[in-house]
Amino acid sequence: MATRAQDQELVANAADEYGVTGQDVELANDTERWSKEHKMIPAFGWHPWFSHQMFDEVEYDGVSSLTPEQKIAHYQSVLTPKSEDRNALLALPDPRPFGHFLAQTRDYLTRYPLALIGEVGLDRSFRIPESWLPGQADERDDSLTPGGREGRKLSPYKVSLDHQRKVLFAQLRLAGEMQRAVSVHGVAAHGLVHDTLAETWKGHERKAPSKRARKRAEQQAFAGPSSPAADEDDNTTKPMPYPPRVCLHSFSGPAETVRQYTATTVPCEVYFSFSTTINAWTDQDSDRPRTGKVEAAVQQVPDDRILIESDLHTAGDRMDEYLEEIAKKICTVKGWEIEDGVRRLGKNWKRFVFGAA
Repeated sequence: MATRAQDQELVANAADEYGVTGQDVELANDTERWSKEHKMIPAFGWHPWFSHQMFDEVEYDGVSSLTPEQKIAHYQSVLTPKSEDRNALLALPDPRPFGHFLAQTRDYLTRYPLALIGEVGLDRSFRIPESWLPGQADERDDSLTPGGREGRKLSPYKVSLDHQRKVLFAQLRLAGEMQRAVSVHGVAAHGLVHDTLAETWKGHERKAPSKRARKRAEQQAFAGPSSPAADEDDNTTKPMPYPPRVCLHSFSGPAETVRQYTATTVPCEVYFSFSTTINAWTDQDSDRPRTGKVEAAVQQVPDDRILIESDLHTAGDRMDEYLEEIAKKICTVKGWEIEDGVRRLGKNWKRFVFGAA
């Protein structure tokens, strides 16, 4: 998944070499095996940690770059608390026009028909890192993708949620336009993430089913996933303003929030992914291993909407170990046998990524 300006093309290059193709998907459906060469699904997005590095051209008469004074004004408007340190603001990265990024993302999604949008979202807790001190940038590790924190201290400044929401909302609308799944990051902002997503499907909510329809759905539940059936006159090929599928990754919200997303009126398929690296699980060796907040959320998630992840920045044996660990954790909480659980999780992943039933 791409997160900022510096890694968009790197993800594209990796997809050219290792990306899963439509033919791979067809073969996997037939044989349940994946190509040894093609094992990657690219995703293109702008993470909230870097959202301050984006400016709205409309607010600056359509310019493609900002003057020093405009750069200062931009950062003073999107960072909180407001900084009067002009030199510090000028030392921050030159912000990029958001419209150019959206056009680039649209091109990538066209170029890679299986690509997702991500990682995007909202983060109420993070603070931007301090600027590089003189000489530090020249001594950085060139093997790392530029633009990360790389050990720098955190500043006292956060990106305003209004600005984060503007960046997120535009990417969600693009996901609707291109009918691509989205990976969403949310920290200390579960209600705001929900409200932002709900804004994209406002006016397109599904009608609450009648009692008779609910009973019929219960009787037929074994035949398909838990998402509501489309209306007979619903044109499912028509682009909508909301994403077709969303994954709330390393979900840390309460069970009540799960119920909001899985309400029958929600037209978007919302998935919930969990990890052992981020989520705060109850000690499984304790006397009450399934009573924590995360466990309660997992139990509330419909069986066909749960996903797993490593949330690790590198692939390899360590990542595989984390995936095995979280798969076992989910199976324990859900009460699934491990083989059945892994099969369910694999099916859920394919549906989230490819939209296949």
